[in-house]
Amino acid sequence: MAWTAFPQPDDAWVYGAAELKLAWPQLHLGDCEPFPKKPALVDAWIAFHAGHFARAARLGLDVGVEGYSVAHKATCIYANYLEPNERKKFALFDEVAERCDRHQLEQPDNPAGYYWQAYALGRYAQGISIVKALAQGIAPKVRAGLDKAIRLAPAHADAYIALGAYQAEIIATVGALIAGLTYGARKNDCYAAFQKGLALDPESAIGRIEYAHAMLGLEGKKRSDEALLLYRQAGSFKPQDATGWLDIDAAAREASRTSQGGQ
Repeated sequence: MAWTAFPQPDDAWVYGAAELKLAWPQLHLGDCEPFPKKPALVDAWIAFHAGHFARAARLGLDVGVEGYSVAHKATCIYANYLEPNERKKFALFDEVAERCDRHQLEQPDNPAGYYWQAYALGRYAQGISIVKALAQGIAPKVRAGLDKAIRLAPAHADAYIALGAYQAEIIATVGALIAGLTYGARKNDCYAAFQKGLALDPESAIGRIEYAHAMLGLEGKKRSDEALLLYRQAGSFKPQDATGWLDIDAAAREASRTSQGGQ
């Protein structure tokens, strides 16, 4: 199927190979992805950061399992932000989750295979409703994937942020008691996970967005001022690539909505 084009291309995000290597530590502070060794994967990541998500996914898949990380990320970011059709969006998340099973088998020490499966399943769960997702038994697989990613990469800021979001969604859905006893989701642990993620990646726009979502979901309007501050902080960052632009644009829209009294 055809993928919707990234709406805000910028030559500043079209890295050459040498430029990408220099920028890599900051670009991948959140996911601990190592710089690729194969030229074809360098090309895939160049495409990803420029917002050419379909090309990035295709180039990654052409390499095989070694290219799964960029294919996972390109597919998930595209599906989350740019795919307008709900059925196609769910199909893309399902595709990533299934592909991650193979990734985990062939590269059991690669945190990407666990993190992106948890991400894809988590976004799928949000789409179908957390209640339905809990009934389908998705939550334990999400939690296991995030825990495994963190064990393999203790500095994986994005995994901590996702762990905070996971706990917040469950607590808001089933209540603190059941969430803690059944799913190991606790409010203090939720906030601690966000704080850890932001300590590891201090300029994470998506980290602030998810933290603000959690505050509003768990505490309501009494923490709306703190949530608004997080949205505004995220919206003030300068994007370093296409994904950063998508995150920052989302933060600005959430700040506007929250300041007008929405949740």
